[in-house]
Amino acid sequence: MYRLWLIFAQTATILLAIFFVVSTLRPELLPWTPRGKVATIKEMVSLGTNDAQTALHVGSFHEAAKQAMPSVVNIFTSKEVNVPSHPLMDDPFFQKFFGERFNPRTQRTSSLGSGVIVSPEGYILTNHHVVEAASEIQVALMDGRNARARMIGSDPESDIAVLKVDLDQLPSIRFGESDKAQVGDIVLAIGNPFGVGQTVTMGIIGALGRSHVGINTFENFIQTDAAINPGNSGGALTDTAGNIIGINTAIYSRTGGSLGIGFAIPVSAAKQVMQQIIETGSVTRGWLGVSMQDMTPELAESFGLKSMAGALIAGVLKNGPADEAGIKPGDVLLAVNDGKVMNSSEMLNLIAGLLPGEIARLTILRNGMEQKFKVRIGKRPT
Repeated sequence: MYRLWLIFAQTATILLAIFFVVSTLRPELLPWTPRGKVATIKEMVSLGTNDAQTALHVGSFHEAAKQAMPSVVNIFTSKEVNVPSHPLMDDPFFQKFFGERFNPRTQRTSSLGSGVIVSPEGYILTNHHVVEAASEIQVALMDGRNARARMIGSDPESDIAVLKVDLDQLPSIRFGESDKAQVGDIVLAIGNPFGVGQTVTMGIIGALGRSHVGINTFENFIQTDAAINPGNSGGALTDTAGNIIGINTAIYSRTGGSLGIGFAIPVSAAKQVMQQIIETGSVTRGWLGVSMQDMTPELAESFGLKSMAGALIAGVLKNGPADEAGIKPGDVLLAVNDGKVMNSSEMLNLIAGLLPGEIARLTILRNGMEQKFKVRIGKRPT
């Protein structure tokens, strides 16, 4: 009886120790851990005609910068990496004289980026690659306060991560309407380039809906010539009223410096990902179970199409949602519900935006004739 009681006591002690470690370091892994409520988001404020003309006349956007800069934070991360040790350092003779401190098995590395306070509750929006694999995350505010941030969740496929800090009176940014942005609009990029401190750069929107960049799985970037340098990642791209319309993500560069081509994630897409992460800790996307290919002039001619709009279904997963609906390789997907499909990237975004279990109407071109199919959307594998 005593032996059984001893085994029980030891087992309970081990389980309590494991629970303490998990609840301290990774509380989000506990199934009963309560998720945060959806962040309180401020609506955008538009500049009046007179205000916009005055700003352009004096050549200054200081009011927009003054409004947005306090909401942009500097993020400092660190992580431990294994490093090889010198063979001589494993010799007991050397360890006796030099000690273990001359034989490090791990080395701490650090990096920096930016983030945006999006709600008074302390939620911060940034890039996944800024905080990826970080063992410690520190946030520095413009008012001089510093705090340790904890990871709420991240989504590598969209390169979005959500952090949280426990501070009072946080200056949250106002959300703009990235869907209404137009090529030629003036924008401001705010972040911490090269660690020199918070910096504002100005440019215009050079293109919208940029895809096939090779950065993320889901791409629908705002392209801008506002200087985005290393350290700007995760910072804010705002309009001339200080409303955030994008999360600065990457630059096109061969040298590491800005060459006038930067990319930002539209805030409309970032907000959807953020809300799912806050509510559930992860992101759920729709899935069709097909492989797609962009149309080319040769393919369009062979299918008798007048334009290259649409996406060619190159393969269909057996027993997947598309297969069960009767879709076959060689079909051309023209529309998902009421959304026209211009290429495979748009198709991926349209399907991902649907809820698993939802019935979608697909417009398919087969043998020169348009056909309608109803598909029950599946859940995209992680």
